[in-house]
Amino acid sequence: MTLKEKLSAIQQEMKAPKNLYNSFGKYSYRNAEGILEAFKPFEGKYNVGLIIHDEVQQAGERTYIKAVVTLMDCESSDVIVAQALAREAQDKKGMDDSQITGATSSYARKYALNGLFLLDDTKDADTDEFKETEKKGQEDSKAEVKRITVKRETIKRICNEHNLDPEMICSMNGYQWDKMTETQLENMIGSLEKKFGGGK
Repeated sequence: MTLKEKLSAIQQEMKAPKNLYNSFGKYSYRNAEGILEAFKPFEGKYNVGLIIHDEVQQAGERTYIKAVVTLMDCESSDVIVAQALAREAQDKKGMDDSQITGATSSYARKYALNGLFLLDDTKDADTDEFKETEKKGQEDSKAEVKRITVKRETIKRICNEHNLDPEMICSMNGYQWDKMTETQLENMIGSLEKKFGGGK
C-alpha cells in the first residue's frame, strides 16, 4: 500500500469519540491526546509513524503556534504533512505564560490532527446542542448590534453638545463611521469623554 492508501484506510477506520465534556458550554469535545490514542493501533497495522512539533511565529505583537503533524511511511520515505495555526491569548486569567503557550499548542495540534484524519469537530445540525449554540449565536449577535447602536448614539450626543460632526471626528481619529467596531466605538467615547468630561 502507498502512504496515501494507508492514510485513506486510517481515515475510514479511526474512531475518535468526543469523550470529554465542557460543563460550562455544555458540549462534548475531543482533544489532541484522544486523537493520538485513537491513532496508536494503526502504527503497527499499517507500519506508519507520527511526528508532531510546534513552531512559534510572531505577527506584530501577537504570537502564533504552528503545529506540524507528519505521517511517515516506515516502508518508504513518503510523508504526508498537515499544519494548523493557533494564536496565543494575550491574557488568560489563572494561567502563566507557559500554560497559555501549552494550551495554544494543544489547540493547534488538535486541529492539525483533525485535518489529517478528517475528523469533524462541528456539532451535528439536528442535535439540541447545535440548535442551542445557533440560538445563542443569534442572541449574541443581536445584543452586539444593540450595544453598537447605543455607543453610536452616545458619540452623536457628545458631538452634538459641542457642535461637532461625529463622522468627521471619527475620521480624524482614523475610524470610518459606518464600519466602526464595538471596541473602536468604545475607544472613541473614551477619547471624547476625556476631552469634554462626558458632555454637558
